[in-house]
Amino acid sequence: MKAYDVKKGNVVDHNGTVYQVRDIERSSPQGRGGNVKFRFTMYSVPGGNKFDLSLGGEDELKEVELSRRQATFSYKDGDAFVFLDDEDYTPYTLDADVVGDGAGFIVDGLANCYVQIIDDMPVALQLPQSVAIEVVETPPELKGGTATKRPKPARLSTGIEIQVPEYIGNGERVWVNTTTGEFGGRAD
Repeated sequence: MKAYDVKKGNVVDHNGTVYQVRDIERSSPQGRGGNVKFRFTMYSVPGGNKFDLSLGGEDELKEVELSRRQATFSYKDGDAFVFLDDEDYTPYTLDADVVGDGAGFIVDGLANCYVQIIDDMPVALQLPQSVAIEVVETPPELKGGTATKRPKPARLSTGIEIQVPEYIGNGERVWVNTTTGEFGGRAD
């Protein structure tokens, strides 16, 4: 497919290595008739090594056939995460380096995940857009303070830290956007 058709999350073959596209930057040159350039930030699959590739819009990238299976997080096996296929309960084991930063969003029984598979190997994980996670540690709301909407840090049960509004307390579950890591409201 042409470089301008590539979307985030696509899996492509470049020089015999399989990569998943994580980020795409478009740059239009000055002047007319200049070709738009695309800079792809890609990670090798499996392995997760970062690779930057710049291409013109007409350049070809070979898309890799991969299947996506809807799965639910089941348990951790050492550093690996095991997901069960929602249809036939096939277990997919994804190493920590494949899951990457996504690990901070994986809670018990997390559903609506997609495991991406190439040649029967689970190679990547797509998380739901937002996940409800419990706040385990956050400073108390300042009583009698001004009514500013100052965010404060909160550590979540998965170990990540996000900014939350002052009224959120320990033990509450909050929605977290898995792309940006931002607070998205109370979950319960």
